[in-house]
Amino acid sequence: MSAVEICQCLADAQQQIQSAQVGDSPRIDAEAILAWVLQRERTYFYTWPEKTLTQAQTGQFQQALLRRLKGEPVAYIVGEREFWSMPFFTEPSTLIPRADTEILVEACLDLNLDKQIHVLDLGTGTGAIAIALASEMPGWKVEGVDVNVQAVALAVRNGERNDINNVRFYQSDWYQQVSQRYQLIVSNPPYIAPDDEHLGCGDLLHEPERALVAQADGLADIAAIIDGAKTRLKGNGWLALEHGWRQAVDVQRIFDEHGFIHINTVKDYGGNDRATLAQLLV
Repeated sequence: MSAVEICQCLADAQQQIQSAQVGDSPRIDAEAILAWVLQRERTYFYTWPEKTLTQAQTGQFQQALLRRLKGEPVAYIVGEREFWSMPFFTEPSTLIPRADTEILVEACLDLNLDKQIHVLDLGTGTGAIAIALASEMPGWKVEGVDVNVQAVALAVRNGERNDINNVRFYQSDWYQQVSQRYQLIVSNPPYIAPDDEHLGCGDLLHEPERALVAQADGLADIAAIIDGAKTRLKGNGWLALEHGWRQAVDVQRIFDEHGFIHINTVKDYGGNDRATLAQLLV
């Protein structure tokens, strides 16, 4: 196997990923994989494009590239993804943190709640939302729960990795093991309908279905969370939910039917309705 320069390696990989039509950002995918192989920041490629890979590095890169060409998400290949400017371990047992979910974090922080409150993150997955909120508000006591034991263990690792001490993770099927009340409950629940055509595309094809799909046109878990929040929120507490870009009207309706007020939907970076927040009327 002959030596190959970084610039040529990336160009070839980009072309292969583009031809395989497995992602919207072939160059970024190629750089992310090579950065993982070389244990370097991506800026290194622009500083030293003529550096050559060792035979071992070339082999590792080609193996990882083959996984990407088969459609496996980059986050699962390299084992991590950045969220809220922090690194998070990722595993196939949980959803991959996405940039649009940062909108949910921003919306919660914009509520200007007290500096010392109790917060619950339902279906925490990697722990990204809980950890992001805890990192911004060190006086908040944040809890993250997930029905998946593997997800809970992963979230614990991510909390430790980012040195966040005001967050606690444990297993619970939504509110089942939750025993107190909170000023803020937040969740990115399953909200894709079982027959949605996008389930067979891109990263969704490899992510756990139980974390993606909900009955009742994707609204079943959202409705259950809203209903359960009435006995888990403190007086005038807030519930913030991520949802599908076409679900805002239905989510607003469910909030209204359960007595919530100040219902507000915020858009993601693409201008699509992405999260709805509401306050419990007490």
